[in-house]
Amino acid sequence: MAILKKNAFSRPEELVAVLSRRSSFEFKELFDIVHENLRARNAASGGEEMLRLRAYEKLQNLVARGAVKKNGKKYKGLPSALAQAIAQQNGHLAGVR
Repeated sequence: MAILKKNAFSRPEELVAVLSRRSSFEFKELFDIVHENLRARNAASGGEEMLRLRAYEKLQNLVARGAVKKNGKKYKGLPSALAQAIAQQNGHLAGVR
């Protein structure tokens, strides 16, 4: 039986919360805010570089789903699409516990 490890960045809620705040961010600025928020909650595990890679992967998944718009180096969250993307992921993961 596999044990599921709850990862600090297993779901993109922290990323979505930051993207919902302002109009647009460059990735470095976005990651700095997300990392600081996770550190404040003692949820930044696995090292900063690994967290940066996971955050970038989650951001690109949100871009691919159409929840985040990329314009050059800036990312802008689309509130209704972000809410829908999170709801879909939570519904998909609801049966897994």
